[in-house]
Amino acid sequence: MRKKLKVLMLFYSPYQKPRGYDYKEEFADSDNMYTEKDIFEALKNLGHEVSLLGIFDDITPLFEEIKENKPDVIFNLMEVFNDQTHLEKNLAALLEVLGIPFTGASSGVLYLCNNKALHKKIFNYHRIKVPRFHDFTLDSRVFVPVKFKLPAVIKPLCEEASRGISQASIVTTPEALIERVKFILQNLGQDAIAEEYIDGRELYVTVMGHKSLVVLPPREMVFKNVSQEQPHIATYKAKWDENYRKRWGIDSVPVKDLDKGILKRINTICRRAYRALDARSYVRFDLRLTPEAEVYIIEPNANPCLARIDEMAQAAHLSGLDYEELIQRIVDQAITLNQQARLKKKVKS
Repeated sequence: MRKKLKVLMLFYSPYQKPRGYDYKEEFADSDNMYTEKDIFEALKNLGHEVSLLGIFDDITPLFEEIKENKPDVIFNLMEVFNDQTHLEKNLAALLEVLGIPFTGASSGVLYLCNNKALHKKIFNYHRIKVPRFHDFTLDSRVFVPVKFKLPAVIKPLCEEASRGISQASIVTTPEALIERVKFILQNLGQDAIAEEYIDGRELYVTVMGHKSLVVLPPREMVFKNVSQEQPHIATYKAKWDENYRKRWGIDSVPVKDLDKGILKRINTICRRAYRALDARSYVRFDLRLTPEAEVYIIEPNANPCLARIDEMAQAAHLSGLDYEELIQRIVDQAITLNQQARLKKKVKS
């Protein structure tokens, strides 16, 4: 019989609510907090005692909750703090200091995945293919690197969920590259990265686990109403604007036509990349499969969306893992990692 756990669901809220707020109104809106609703319902269905805590810009309620109602595990869904996405890793670091088991990536893995240049350098070291790239800091000179091929995709260096990526991010001339990089530096106030555009199919592959890894079946983003001559990229609208997705026939679907040899190679590459990041939770890799069957990692996504309708849960379902089982596995992984960390600490002392 599964042990009943006290689970604290920690997530970002666009407004600060007091402890004990039930979020029933937000969960009733299908367009609002649907991921949090799905996970809350799954944890309840699994028989766990679940407390909800939304955080905006004040972490004091977190300390109060832990002091008065210490959980067995924290289900960490914090992707933003005070409207700043780069502070996601800081919240994970805080949970590490507290010493309570928490789900998802460590602060270090979040930092690596969030920095699009840094993880590419690590993958290059491990001879895992990534697009050729160049990063630009706020105070750097903007230029077109030698041997850099166009077209290219210009992105904010440390953003997630395709924020700052649009059709204007695709550049085909040196002048356009410089202009778009300057736009990100000056208008968004962020560092930028230029990546060579890799033509091919856009695949999503999730890896889970620590010592024993599970690679979930790949999914593909298809662009049914976009001509083959146009670059296909996952812009912010392509991911999050339903009307835009319907207009251009953009959807995420299971991949069914891959040669077994190519699928095996994709799985091997994703396992190697997961180990290279020292990930121990779950990571979704965004890939490009070229017409020549070359596999490029575009970027890793630590703590990807866990909504029932999103890539990871859909891939898990295809592998035979239902949603509740997926959520329980993530919880079990967090507790196991915490126990191993404590054991190592005892051995050292």
